[in-house]
Amino acid sequence: MTDVFGVVVPGRPTGVLADVWGRSVVRDVALTAGAAAAVGLAAQIAIPVPGSPVPITGQTFAVLLAGAVLGPGRGAAGMLLYAVAGILGVPWFAGGGAGWPAATGGYLLGFVVAAALVGQLATLGADRRPGHTIGLMAIGNLLIYLIGVPWLALGSTLDVPQAIAQGLYPYLIGDLLKIALATALLPGAWLLLNRKRAG
Repeated sequence: MTDVFGVVVPGRPTGVLADVWGRSVVRDVALTAGAAAAVGLAAQIAIPVPGSPVPITGQTFAVLLAGAVLGPGRGAAGMLLYAVAGILGVPWFAGGGAGWPAATGGYLLGFVVAAALVGQLATLGADRRPGHTIGLMAIGNLLIYLIGVPWLALGSTLDVPQAIAQGLYPYLIGDLLKIALATALLPGAWLLLNRKRAG
């Protein structure tokens, strides 16, 4: 069995979309910076949630898509660049914010971890079938919440049930929509690519 790169592999194909046309240091740096910028742009689509310091944004979609497309190293590096640059003053956190977000810093850490794991799973082919992609995105979202929600409780006056109510529940419907969109985009991109290469 060969993957899209023509390499013989014993099981499922491996690799991520960003590597289909080859790799170079310059390209990797550009993709990493582009991933950080994409998350910063998605953060500007911010809908406040009453009573919560965490707005509804497009960030998680951009984070998980970057991890799946770029792989674990560049995906996580892009999220780390986004977090560090924002903490140092680049105004690209939600709503144009910058600086250390005491209550929501856990979500930033979750972005790095989730991008790394999603990227690693994507290299094993988890972004090539709709059913697998649903699981891939669900795992990525879960990781972000597993880090972000407890941090929200510690970094604010909320107890854990309140942090769950304000830092998790309001975002689930949006997450389902983002998962559905990723499920259409990622396997669809691989399908088109494979058809083009086969033709």
